[in-house]
Amino acid sequence: MRDMILNASKSYYVGLINKHIANVEIYLNKSTGIGEHSDILASVDKEIAEIGKYDDRLSMIIKYLERKQDNVQAEEKTQSKSK
Repeated sequence: MRDMILNASKSYYVGLINKHIANVEIYLNKSTGIGEHSDILASVDKEIAEIGKYDDRLSMIIKYLERKQDNVQAEEKTQSKSK
């Protein structure tokens, strides 16, 4: 269950990151078709901020939650070998 939740969260954040990257690419390559965004630099900055937010959350899962589980598993293996 733990792995399923962590994997779903990671997939969710990767999807959001890709969404905002796609938006930046549209601003950079197709800016003529974006009538409601007169300040393209501000719009790109907002998208980059969103990418950073979700990348940070993804990194937290990898750094603190996945590593924690790996450490627990390694510790269990060490304890079982010493018995």
